[in-house]
Amino acid sequence: MKLKLTLLGLGLLATAASAWAHHAFAAEFDVNKPLELRGKVVRMEWINPHIWIHVAVPDAKTGKVNEWMIEGGPPNGLIRRGFTKASLPAGTDIVVVGWQAKDDSFRANGSSIKLPDGTRLFLASSNETDPAK
Repeated sequence: MKLKLTLLGLGLLATAASAWAHHAFAAEFDVNKPLELRGKVVRMEWINPHIWIHVAVPDAKTGKVNEWMIEGGPPNGLIRRGFTKASLPAGTDIVVVGWQAKDDSFRANGSSIKLPDGTRLFLASSNETDPAK
């Protein structure tokens, strides 16, 4: 009986840790900081719980190129929307619509991506509004 209770307790702790690690939009991103970024895909990390798209974005004021990290939804949710690992090869020009991180770093939560041919890919954002509307 003691072993069963111990295992149950460990299972509950693991579940709580997993839920804590999966953050809410408002914990890191600011709905009052919508943005639109134009740049080239550097690479994409297809990982759980969220994908990350690294984009080289030139700064219009300084000319310096900054690498932004764009958070997308979970891989499974993106696959259901037609977005795959092959959707964004390195070097692809894209326009990202989303919201900047609260700490003003080069991180954002993405709502959608527009490709050169006009195709729009939705990123299954954890925010329910779309700054493009």
